[in-house]
This record gives sequence, C-alpha cells and structure tokens, in this order.
Amino acid sequence: MPPPRTRGTALRQRLAELRGPEVPAKALDARALAALAANPGCRRRAILDGAGVNKTALADALGAPSAFGQSQFALTRGNAFEAKVKADGGAELLRLVHAKLDRAAEPPERAHVPDLTATGPEGRTARTALALREAGEAPGTWTLLDHPMLALDVAGSPAFLEPDAVVVHPDGSWTVVEIKSFPMLDGSADPAKVGAAARQAAVYVLALEEVAARLSEHGTAPRVRHRILLVCPKDFSNQPTASAVDIRKQRAVTARQLVRLTRIEEIADTLPEGTCFDPALPSAALTAAVESVPATYTPECMSACELAFHCRDRSRAAGAVTSLGRAIRADLGALSTVDDVLAAAHGTAGDPTDPAVAALRRAARLRAEALGAREAVTCP
Repeated sequence: MPPPRTRGTALRQRLAELRGPEVPAKALDARALAALAANPGCRRRAILDGAGVNKTALADALGAPSAFGQSQFALTRGNAFEAKVKADGGAELLRLVHAKLDRAAEPPERAHVPDLTATGPEGRTARTALALREAGEAPGTWTLLDHPMLALDVAGSPAFLEPDAVVVHPDGSWTVVEIKSFPMLDGSADPAKVGAAARQAAVYVLALEEVAARLSEHGTAPRVRHRILLVCPKDFSNQPTASAVDIRKQRAVTARQLVRLTRIEEIADTLPEGTCFDPALPSAALTAAVESVPATYTPECMSACELAFHCRDRSRAAGAVTSLGRAIRADLGALSTVDDVLAAAHGTAGDPTDPAVAALRRAARLRAEALGAREAVTCP
C-alpha cells in the first residue's frame, strides 16, 4: 500500500499538474524571488513561479516573447568587474567592507577564503554551512565566502541561492555583498537599480538567517547584518566603490511574500479543473489558462518579468489604470479603468465627494480654461 499523501506532497503534485506532467520545474533564484517581492499583489506570477513554470517559454508560446534579461556584453562586463573586486584574495572587497560597515574592527590584512567546492547544490549548501560555522569558531579573523550556496524553503521546496559573497566579520557577524556593474556617479547610483539589488540581497539575508537559526541549536546564533554592501564601478571607471544599504524594509516585504508563496495552494484551489501552463498546449487553451489567474501589471514589470509584454497588452486592452504606474493607481482610489477616470473627470460618473473624483474634475476645468484662453489669444 502506498504511503498516504501529506499536505506537502499533495501540493507538489498539484504544482506539477499545473506545470505539465512532463515539464521539468524551473528553479527559483534570488532574482525571481526579489521580483515577486516587488509586485506582491500579482497572483499570476506567484502561482507560475511557485509551480516552476518556465515563463520565457510560456511568453513565446503566447506570442509575446520577452526581451527581459541581460545582454551577453553586460554579463561579460559584470563578470570582469566582479573578478577585479575579488582579486588578491578579496583584499579590495574586504577593505570596502571594513571602511563602510565595520571601522571598529581590525583592518583585514589577511582573510580566510575557504574552499566551497562540493557535488551538487545540496553538497555546496552543506559545505557553506560548515564554512560559516568554522568561521564563527575562529573569532577575531575575517572570512570571505566566494559564491556560497544557500537554501531557502519556498512553497515546500528548497530554492538554491548563490550570492556574490558573504563576509564573516571578526565579531562573528555575517554581511551579504552584492557586486553590480552599474556605476555609482558622485557616490550615488540609479535608485531603481539600487532598489532591485536591495530586494535581491534581502532574499540572501533571509536564507542566511535560516542557516544562523540552525547553527544556534549548537550554540549562540550568529548575527546576520541588515546592512549589505553594494559594490559598483566608480563614476565611469572600472575602479570599485561601495555603499552600505539598509535592507530591513525589503527583507520584511520579501518575508511576507514568501509566506504567501507557501500558501499558493489557495491560489491553485481557485483555478478551473484541468488548468495547465504547459507551453506545448494549443494557443487558445494556454491563453485561457494564463488568463484564469489575475495579474497585477505595472510598468516596472517590463524589467522584472518574462510575461510583461503579454500582461501589458491585456492591461491596455482592458483600460486598466495599473498600466500607468503604481503611483497613479494609488491616487485614483476606486477608479480602476481609464473609462472610469474620464467619466469622473467629465462629470458623467463618480461620487463628487470622492477626493480623486473632485481632483479630476478640477483638473478638467483648469484644462478647459487653459485651452479656452489659448484659443482666445490665437484668434485673429
């Protein structure tokens, strides 16, 4: 007699059915988890990522191929910059960590760089945990973990994550290091890119906290710092500079989203029987399956989600104000479509006591007055 199905195995079976019985799962990475945190209201992305659906193949099958992703040139440039930052045993990287995050510690004249080589992601994860534990047992020294492997439980399955680096300080605390190829000009970088890096680092911090919690069973729990080091090229050069970034807000948002992901069975239960996102399905059936899950499209999706073109087209066709951006959507309150907004502005619909409606009508009057004044000036 086969063993009874537990809640976890039942969920995995349900997700496999949604993905397609013969379709392998696409592993979640930190970039995908960070994108989920950036748009926590999108049930479509939550269920697709939770089920391990390859959204690139799905977008191609829907006729809306994605341009999302880095160019080969950007990848090559980023790898070259990261190698420069980590040269000589990470001397420059550790100098930046000391200068930006831990001036009270002894300068890192030397650092221990453990070998994290192992077989498979599970082996590398175990080797990373061992290296972190050994670093904690040698207080007063700096340790640099180059591309460690961390595991984070997502929807009942481990997601294997690989940060650029983790530094163990002399006091035993841990810092996540993110190395990016976009520049810092006069000490600051593009806020949107910094925000994306912070959300990605928040995923690594959560994974490190799980490691720290397991190590605490055998002693004192190591402290995972909530200020990460963001390393970028300085101005227009290839010289590294860095900034300390507080990611507590991003960590909290990501943690809430992961809790939601562990309950994706609630989303799955709302789907019609037989729903499947296998890209090999006929176009009509695949479109119906995707549209059965509500999406929350925003312009920011264009740089974070492979289905952005498909969702943008659907959002525009429905006249949804979310396609104009989160800030505008928030200002419009209960007005959810462009037609609702125009009707409210022209006075044919909407509650006049609603602040959004009142503001729209005032804006419409001012526009009419401005256009009328302009016509009066230009008339002979």
